Amino acid sequence: MLALASLVGCGGDPGDPSEELTAEAQAASCVAEPMLISYGPGPDQFGELRVPMGRGPHPVAVLLHGGCWTTIFGLEQMSDMGEDLTRRGIATWNVEFRRITYGGTDSGHPETFLDVGAAIDKLRTLAPIYDLDLDEVVAVGHSAGGHLGVWAAARPNLPTTSPIRGANPLPLSAVVSLAGVLDIADPVARGACGTLADQLLGGTPTDVPERYAESNPSELVPIGVRQVLVHGTADDIIPLSSSENYREHARDAGDHVSLKKVHNADHFDVITPTSPKWPQVRGRILSAF
Repeated sequence: MLALASLVGCGGDPGDPSEELTAEAQAASCVAEPMLISYGPGPDQFGELRVPMGRGPHPVAVLLHGGCWTTIFGLEQMSDMGEDLTRRGIATWNVEFRRITYGGTDSGHPETFLDVGAAIDKLRTLAPIYDLDLDEVVAVGHSAGGHLGVWAAARPNLPTTSPIRGANPLPLSAVVSLAGVLDIADPVARGACGTLADQLLGGTPTDVPERYAESNPSELVPIGVRQVLVHGTADDIIPLSSSENYREHARDAGDHVSLKKVHNADHFDVITPTSPKWPQVRGRILSAF
């Protein structure tokens, strides 16, 4: 574990004036540098842990970055978001995981899924050290990370024989999907990710239907975990219809799902704290706790 304790700022700007910080959140607005912590032996099996400076136990947001499950993006995509949420009293566990190479022939199954699960389960070890609240763990995923977040919420429901479930999945209290890819078998819902979902799973839905059945959110409902969807109306990478269609499908199955449409927000506004759209997004993330 690499830990750097220098402070990067105090006071914090609450952003939207309608979102008043609690006294404890104000005390937490002095944010230390993230601690880089491994959850496995591989070079991509680590995360950035940010812990509020105030009193615990601290609720936790597990941040899962996008990039179509490829190495084109890494966890740095979510670092600014992690700092912003930690200023508001939320511990953030921004995780990296093994991914496919863009346009390659490698498969991310089962490694990508096992890594996401192992990173979440690592919180059991971190909780007593950093005073984390394991009853308030929310996955927050962007784009392809939205897919992984909703999958992680459904993971405890998978059969114990599943190669991607893990032995003892930590239950999530909620999941937030930011412009998520929520039906990886649907070419329209995939958007700009195209056939990379097939590369992730090592084949098409016809080739490996059992893998899609255990990893596609649309096939895993009802999940039994509250789901908050956020999607920009100007997103030209993952279509808004991806979230709209999933919401109706999951609701019909019996899940509690809400959708916040952020007017004129693009694909990256929903993860950018400097965007004027961010206060709306942050409000929905905080509402999941």
